[in-house]
Order: sequence, then structure tokens, then C-alpha cells
Amino acid sequence: MTLKIEDYAVIGNCETAALVGRNGSVDWLCMPRFDSGACFAALLGDESHGRWRIAPAGPHESCRQYRDETLILETCFETETGSVTVTDFMSREEGRSYLLRRVTGTSGAVEMEANLVIRFDYGASVPWASRLPDGRVKFVVGPDMLVLQSPVDFHGHDLRSEARFTISEGETLDFVLGWSLSYRAVPPPIDLAETLNDIENQWKGWAARFPGAGKYSEAVARSLLTLKALAHFETGGIVAAATTSLPEQIGGPRNWDYRYCWLRDATLTLYALLESNYIEEAKRWRHWLTRAIAGSAEQLQIMYRVDGARWLHEWDVPWLPGYENSAPVRIGNAASGQIQLDIYGEVLDALYFARQKGLPEEKDAWNVVLELLDHLAKIWDQPDDGIWEMRGGRRQFTHSKIMAWVAFDRAIRMVREFNHPGPAESWEKIRAEIHAQVCEQGFDRERNSFVQYYGGKRWTRRCCSSPSPVSCRLRTPASPAR
Repeated sequence: MTLKIEDYAVIGNCETAALVGRNGSVDWLCMPRFDSGACFAALLGDESHGRWRIAPAGPHESCRQYRDETLILETCFETETGSVTVTDFMSREEGRSYLLRRVTGTSGAVEMEANLVIRFDYGASVPWASRLPDGRVKFVVGPDMLVLQSPVDFHGHDLRSEARFTISEGETLDFVLGWSLSYRAVPPPIDLAETLNDIENQWKGWAARFPGAGKYSEAVARSLLTLKALAHFETGGIVAAATTSLPEQIGGPRNWDYRYCWLRDATLTLYALLESNYIEEAKRWRHWLTRAIAGSAEQLQIMYRVDGARWLHEWDVPWLPGYENSAPVRIGNAASGQIQLDIYGEVLDALYFARQKGLPEEKDAWNVVLELLDHLAKIWDQPDDGIWEMRGGRRQFTHSKIMAWVAFDRAIRMVREFNHPGPAESWEKIRAEIHAQVCEQGFDRERNSFVQYYGGKRWTRRCCSSPSPVSCRLRTPASPAR
């Protein structure tokens, strides 16, 4: 039975992430990276497509919470015979990624069951299982290898691994599922208790840098931890989500793959991190951006893979029925080939804001920006696909023009305020031209609002009471940036 989205919680290791259901089932996990193939894909199908469930064998109720300011999840199960807590978290080492699960008896005695169904390639590929001399179980398909470290015996049944055990008050059982490349040596067992302590300290240390947000501090801190989990520890790329194909509407076809780095989404994430004293994340992202968009400015994409790769060919997965039968399930994203002029403005605004927050100048990053602005000067007046990523033809979207204005405005400010080299006077002329065009063609005087695209009647944002669009419009250089 499909769980509601709100019944899932996320855990991660800043390289990949898993969704853990309130029922104790890990229903989504890609190894080793956010955009790798899933080995647990029950989220978009059923248990036959891969999952790992540890829960009481009989009737039970559950509640859950994160441990302090961490991404360590604690799920408490209450049964007629006792209670038990399952602690879930993730870790990583060089070339390895781990999902760790600790089962702790908190009262009485509870009969538990574990059901492990590994299906690589988004639920398609059944692995070859073999027992290692030390008792661990190895699962292999092609380049992928998972090794199960367990204190109880799992038995193969119907192409899945199952176990039953009883845990009493005060007892602790530790389970580890580790990923590595199959052509490398089997990684040694790991100490879950030691790893748990290290991971807890790492998350708490990162969270301690947050200066607080008054009465909203707890909610903001939790959101920041989630954003941190979506930022790749090494590349600096920030993915929009850890999942693919969760539908915009149940039963509808708008099911997209969001496990990639949208320039727009990443900049919004950066605003939150920078406002919260996390400058290092902005520095990593700027390095990622410089590498990802390096090359011809004409080939700028709206999104990239987490390592900066550009190939995001979109294809449907026929064997997965989709979340609550919302098909198709899509891998990759064809919108990567769209032209969206607004991303220039978002990128420049993020870089400008980062400089305001103290991020030092980086010559290579600015040189890439100069190339982008040179190209934008040639194309800003052309139609594009817009922020809505419509697949029905390009238009002169008002929002795109305004964000092109933002791109030149922020570049001018960086020249004036931070002494970056650049043709500020030329940019000022383009900025004024965009301003005049938007006020003339992107504003409906009868409705007193901006429209979605030039000549359209759908409004995008209500204007103020003034009859003049010029007075409601774009910020001037004297206005605050935020």
C-alpha cells in the first residue's frame, strides 16, 4: 500500500538520500549519488521494486522524530508486548556509501521482521546474492555491489531476503547496508556505534553555525539541514530534490525528475544558506557553477547533473507504475535543453548577494560571468521557454525579461561596489532598454498588472495603485537588492 508523501522522512549523507516511511520501510534510495539508479524504488511502485523494511511483525503504532539538530531519524513502534526504536541514518567514506539502521528495545519484548528487496536500475535488476566468509551477504549486479552486515540471519525467499527476531528491553541490534563498486575489494565491516557518534557530531557541528531566527529558529534550522543534505559534499552541486516522478497531481502526467541542479533552484537555496551564515556552501557552489557552465555561453543550460555533466536525456520507465499509479515515471529531464532567460538574473543576483555576504572575488568565476553577459546582451529580447518550463512553444515572457534586467543590474553593482572589471556603461544602456520594453509591452494598463507574456492577458503580479507601470516595476540601482 502506497504511503502518503507526508509519511516519509529524509535521511542523507550529502551524496545521496533515502526516504524512510512511518512503517519502517526505506522505499527510495539511489546509490551512490542522488542521480544514480535506484536500488529501492518502491516509492514509485511496490515492494517488488525494492525496499528495506524493519518493523514489528504484529499490529503496532508509530511515531518519529529527528535526533536534535541532525538528520538521524528515530522511529518508535508501540505494540501490545513492548516498544522498540529504529534509528536510521547515512554515512559515507571514499568510494563507499552506507545506510545504517539500529534497532533498540525500549520496553518488554517485540517480535520484529525485516524484509530486504534489492532491485538495482530502478527496480529492474535482481542481484546475485552470496554469503561472505564473515557471515555478511553480498549483492551484485554489474558495477554495483551492496553488502549487508547483520546480527541476525537473513534467508532468501522469492528473490528477497527475510529475517525474524525478537528484541527485548535494553538490547540493541545494528544493521548496515554498504554500497561499493563491484570490481573493488569488499569493504570491511564498520562499527555502527562509532559511526553514529561521528555523524551526530558532524550534523550538530554544522547546525551550530546557525545564528537563529527568533521564534522560527527550530523550523528554519530543520529546513537548513534538509538543504544541506541536498548539497553534494564534493562537487558543490545542489539538487532540487532527491526523488523523481512524484506527480504534480495524483494520476496526472506531470511527473518530472528533479534530482539535478537547476541554476534557479540552487540560487534560492544559496540565499537561505548565506542568510544563515553558511558561506562555505556558497563558495563550493560557485566552484561548481564555474565548472558546469564553462565553455561556450551559447550552450548554457538551465540544469546540470550534480557533477556538472550536461547530458540529461529523458526516458520513461515502463516497469514502474508511478506513485499512486501516476505514470509515466521519468528519468532525466528534457527541459535541460530549454532556453530560460531568467537564469542569468538568478545566477548574477546570487553571486552579487554572496559578495555582499563576504565571499571573496574569484577571477575565473567573473570571467565566466562576463561571457554570459556578452551572450545575454545578444539574446535578451528573444522569446524563451520561461520559468514554467512550458513545452508548447516559446514566448516573450515578462518574468524572463525582468530577470534579464536583474542580470545586468547586479553586474553593474558588482562593478560599482566591488571594483570588478566590466563595461558598466554599456550594461546600463541595456538595462534601461529592458526596463522600457517591459513597462511598454509587459504591462496591462486595464488590469493594472504585469502579464505572463507580451500580448497575453494572464497576470503575473498585481501592480500597486498607481496607473503608471513605471512606478511599480523594476528596482533601480538605489533600491535594496533584497
